[in-house]
Amino acid sequence: MAKVAVVTGSGNGLGKGIAHRLGKDGFNVVLNDINQEAVNATLEEFKNEGLKAIAVKGDVSKREDQFNLVKQAVKEFGQLDVFVNNAGIDVVSPFMEIDADQLNKAFSVNVHGVVFGTQAAANQFIEQGTKGKVINACSIAGHESFEMLGTYSATKHAVKSFTHVAAKELASNNIRVNAYCPGVAGTAMWDRIDEEMVKYYDDLQPGDKYKEFVDGISLGRSQEPEDVANLVSFLASDDADYITGQTIVTDGGIVFR
Repeated sequence: MAKVAVVTGSGNGLGKGIAHRLGKDGFNVVLNDINQEAVNATLEEFKNEGLKAIAVKGDVSKREDQFNLVKQAVKEFGQLDVFVNNAGIDVVSPFMEIDADQLNKAFSVNVHGVVFGTQAAANQFIEQGTKGKVINACSIAGHESFEMLGTYSATKHAVKSFTHVAAKELASNNIRVNAYCPGVAGTAMWDRIDEEMVKYYDDLQPGDKYKEFVDGISLGRSQEPEDVANLVSFLASDDADYITGQTIVTDGGIVFR
């Protein structure tokens, strides 16, 4: 029987790339996004390629939506093997302008979503009595705190901590919990970050900040979704069964840990 993987935030961007790779690896894939139009379009693309997948709309910040996502995966495919907590949002602002709304929104998606997704997946793995993999979206901002990205960096540091704690507590249930930490990618998220940065720096033109980040990458290019998907593919495989509690940087050489 084919293994089953859930990927949140897979309507586009890195999540879509991860879901596509897992589908190519032979997984039955459960696509998930808060954007119904995006996730439906991705589902059609996958079906046209012969990949076996379903789409479930949901808000990762809501615990009931995460548990329903697992329920729908099991209803369709009979089991769950891998849960990828990919969904997240970016936040750009000076430290002195951080407010309660910004904090609440960012933490509800980036942190609450990871906690609730991990709980839902672990509950299913324990019920099945099988091993399971939870793979979280951290970031280089979970290892290094970046100016103008204070709230985002704080959420990713929290993801790193919850990854460590969940790995320790769930190991006895044969559950591995790891995280991937992307760097700078040419995605819609980085387009938004670049656009927001321009508002706060008089000497910046659109694209300048993105170029500055890319110029600092040791391997000389920005990240592609496949670069992240390759790592997730490995962590989801049996070859990574002896790895847990790790937050692995995949950034082409920006931060070194």
